[in-house]
Amino acid sequence: MSDKIYYHFTGKTLRDGQPIPPIGVWLEHPGEIIMCQSGLHASRHPFDALTYAPGEFLHRVRLAGKMQTQDDKVVAQKRLIVASLDATDLLRRFARSVALEATRYWKAPDVVLDYLKTGSPAKRSAARSAAWSAAGSAAWSAAGSVAESAAWSAAESAAESAARSVAESAAWSAAESAAWSVAESAAWSAAWSAARSAQRVQFAAMVTEEFARQVKP
Repeated sequence: MSDKIYYHFTGKTLRDGQPIPPIGVWLEHPGEIIMCQSGLHASRHPFDALTYAPGEFLHRVRLAGKMQTQDDKVVAQKRLIVASLDATDLLRRFARSVALEATRYWKAPDVVLDYLKTGSPAKRSAARSAAWSAAGSAAWSAAGSVAESAAWSAAESAAESAARSVAESAAWSAAESAAWSVAESAAWSAAWSAARSAQRVQFAAMVTEEFARQVKP
């Protein structure tokens, strides 16, 4: 068994519909271990795990038995959950934080800024409407690449149920359509890479803090 901690997202069940094993109970895959096809998957970094998330529950896990690895994930014969948390609020806060960072590059409506700063459910609908309106403006198009790099890979791929809540963090859907118009600019690759690196660090710190808050020793 590896003492290394990995990260794994689920919904309320595993992908195949099985119940999530209790903390401290090993789950073992009986068949062949094949990356992306067969076995028990996890990622070394929580940001990478987010890319594959089917739901809003985040688990710290250990792996054992036969393993295969690639850059952003590992597949193993055995997996054991050592701690779990509901990451819905965490994902929302992360998306709002990243979207707020993107407002440095466009003049966001006040209601959008208010929502991104407070997360107030009462302001969510108005903020989303304002962001959609802004999506048609030249100013938003100019900022599209920044907004897209600002957590798209993470939150858009995040747990379907959680990601839909994340998608309501103002400007989300607007960013999706606007960003592609500038995706081929000369500076895109460098900007996206830098933003993604910053997001990885930020999300890992938030995950560590959330586990410390929710999971008592």
